[in-house]
Formats: sequence, structure tokens, C-alpha cells
Amino acid sequence: MAIIPGMNPQSLTLSEQRELIRSNQIAASDLAEACFRQIERLNPTLNAFITVAPPGEGPQGKGHLMGIPIAVKDLYDTKGIRTTGGSKFFWDRIPTEDAFVVEKIKDSGGIIIGKTNTHEIALGVTNNNPHFGACLNPWDTTRTPGGSSGGSAVAVATGMASAALGTDTGGSIRIPAALCGVVGLKPTYGRISLRGVLPLSWNLDHAGPITNRVEDAAIMLQVMGGYDSGDPSSFKTLPGDFSSHMRDSIRDRKVIFATGSFIEEVSDPEVLSAVKKAADALSDQGAVVAEMNMDFLREAALANAVMTQADAAAFHQERLQEHPDWFGADVRQRLETGAGFTSSEYALARRTQAEVRRRCDLLFEDYDALILPTTPIPAPVLEGENAIERARLLTRFTSPFNLTGLPALSVPCGFASEGLPIGLQIVARAWNESGALRMGYAYQNSTEWHKVKPPIAVAA
Repeated sequence: MAIIPGMNPQSLTLSEQRELIRSNQIAASDLAEACFRQIERLNPTLNAFITVAPPGEGPQGKGHLMGIPIAVKDLYDTKGIRTTGGSKFFWDRIPTEDAFVVEKIKDSGGIIIGKTNTHEIALGVTNNNPHFGACLNPWDTTRTPGGSSGGSAVAVATGMASAALGTDTGGSIRIPAALCGVVGLKPTYGRISLRGVLPLSWNLDHAGPITNRVEDAAIMLQVMGGYDSGDPSSFKTLPGDFSSHMRDSIRDRKVIFATGSFIEEVSDPEVLSAVKKAADALSDQGAVVAEMNMDFLREAALANAVMTQADAAAFHQERLQEHPDWFGADVRQRLETGAGFTSSEYALARRTQAEVRRRCDLLFEDYDALILPTTPIPAPVLEGENAIERARLLTRFTSPFNLTGLPALSVPCGFASEGLPIGLQIVARAWNESGALRMGYAYQNSTEWHKVKPPIAVAA
């Protein structure tokens, strides 16, 4: 392998990696080999991957991801590579076709390096999978990495992949991104096709990237987005260039700093302090930051929980009836709860969805972004905690934006006293991913948090 200073994928943006390949300073396979070495060294401990794809020569053609190694959450179909959904039901399933997004990754030159660990059927946020083993947080292996895209976040945080695909129904991209100190983007509902992705909730599921940098998330969104006539949730939108205006000034951009009991009554003081400092950093760059009570999001979080569990119970109805014992205890309990909701309870949740969407639409007529914590607390311990209660707490600030379908970005914004990462969540109006990315890029480049990596990832 070529010896290139800063060869670790964590220290290079996707654009820098692509330029090394394009200029023939390295071969397309060199980056993959660097990631495979990290997988060999770290995966036995962290369990980020369920299946590792065999190494091979990467694509030599042109594209945004020419030769760049991408990890794929094990909910996306991958032709010829086992796709389990983290479930005993799909233990040995090998798809004959790629998911739409996986096709786009390959068409853009990306190398699929493996399938990442997930909370079982994506219904949870601890990533303590009873069938494939727990995925561990690289900052502290006694802690959860978050989920359900925990394996993807761990892979990116430790250099086992240059970027990764996740899914997000109540926070499952943003939560592990925050708890592992990387960047996670949930785009607008309908921006990225879900065809070939194991459903959790047809009404709330989103696909999106996990990366080391905000600018990398913009490149991944460029690749992953686009209309798919085969997906009924896919929207026709004008092609977007999510990188071209990302470096624009945020001067005079109007930002809401979320306050109120919904935010403050459960949040760790260190989390609140970190987000307040982030607001000050945006203000220092000329953004106009105003505090606003956001207690109405409480009802949105509750409605999201009802819809997630009810939709999941509908999709897994036959499996729950025939083999309830094949589900882990926490997932089975949540599916049974979902199956028990009445039509009236579901209808009221959908009504809340419509009301909160409209309220957010009106809010973003006057403001450019909303900032709040990604999670109320840093990564909790993995063992000895109630997984359902953990899901309720960790999705508190993320799930409202699945209900509304708004784009939301999580970026690193500090560390708690235990050395655990803290995430800042930036929300924008529908279809304004560019605005969220611009705000996130401005914050990222005024701080150093994104440069700090888990010691386990850089140890010799």
C-alpha cells in the first residue's frame, strides 16, 4: 500500500480522498485496505460490522465516491451480500438486487466495505443486539454507541469506513452520530429513496449518511438523493448541489435556540452548556440567535412513538404471530405495544403530525434554523438499563423531526466530563438541507471538536 501522510480516512475529507485517487497518488484499493486493517484490529472489540465484504480492487471510473470505502447499515439490500436487518428472521438472507441507494453508491464509484450492526429490526437505540452481539461505543466500551445505526457511526468514528449509510425513524442516524462524535444527517422525508431498505415505519423512515465532516455529508447526500419512481415515498425535486453554498456566510441568518421544560427538565447540564456555547459560536459569526420555548415538541415525540411502534407491528405482524420468541425482549415488547394501539390512538397521532408540521412550517417562514441538543445525555452505560426507557429518553429531541419530516443534522459540539461526545442538532425547513449544512459547516469550522477521535481508533 502507498504510504501517504494522513492516510487514515478519519483525517481526510471525502474530497481529499477522491483527489488522492484521481491524481494517482494512491490506488483505489489503498483506502479500502486501510479500512480493512482497522476492521481487523477493532471490530473484534467494537462489533461494528455484522458482515465484512471481501476486499477487492475499487472502481476506476469517475464519480463523487471514486474508490472510497462505504459501510452500509444491515437494513439495506446488497446484492450477493447477506442482509439481516439485525434479525434472526433474516439471518441468512442474501438479496439478489441492491437497494436503490446502494446502486447509487456503486454508480458513483463507492466500494461497499461491509454491513454494519444495528439494533434488531432498527427498533431501538442501544444497539445491544441479542442475535449478533452488542456494538460498543469507541469512546468507552461500557457505553452504548446509540442506535439503531450504531455500527455505522462506530465504523466512521474509528476509520473502519470513510462514510456510512444509516436509517432514521426516531433519531437512529443522529443519536449514534452524537454519541460517537461524528456527523449524522437525516434529510427531508422523501429526499432519499427507501426502496430495498427493511421498513420500520412507512411514514417516518428516512435514509441518510454518517460521516466525519459536514462537507462529507453534503457529498453523500448528493450521491444518495434523487427521485425513484419505484418508491411511493420518493418526491420529485429539482437536482440540488448541496456543497456549492455550504461555505457561504451565516451573517444575519436567524436561528432559534430551543428552551423550555421539554428541553431542560431531562438534559444533562453539561449538554445544555455545550449547546449554549454552540449558540454563542454561531452568534459570533453574525447569526441572529433568539431563545424560544419549544415545549410543543413534547406532543410530537409522543406521537412519533405511537406511529413507530404501530407501523412496525403492522409490518412484522406475521412474524410476531408465528415466532414471537425470535424477537429480543425489548423489541417484542414494543411490537406488542404497537399492535395494541387502537385506530383512534393512531388517528390522533396522525393529527398531531399534521398540526406540528404546520407549526414548524410557520416557524421556518421567519427563521432559518433551529438548534437544540441531539440527545439529552451523553452515551449511557450499555448493560443494566431498560432499553425501552433509554429509547424514550434518547429519541426525545430527534423524533419530532421524523414526525415533521424536516431535515436535521447532528454535529459534534463538545465533551462531557467523562470524555463522552455531545451532539448539536440543527434543523431547517423542508427541503433546505443546504441551510442546515451551511450552519453546521460554519459551526464546525469555528471549533475543533470534529478533529478529536476516539483513542482506541488511533492507537498503534
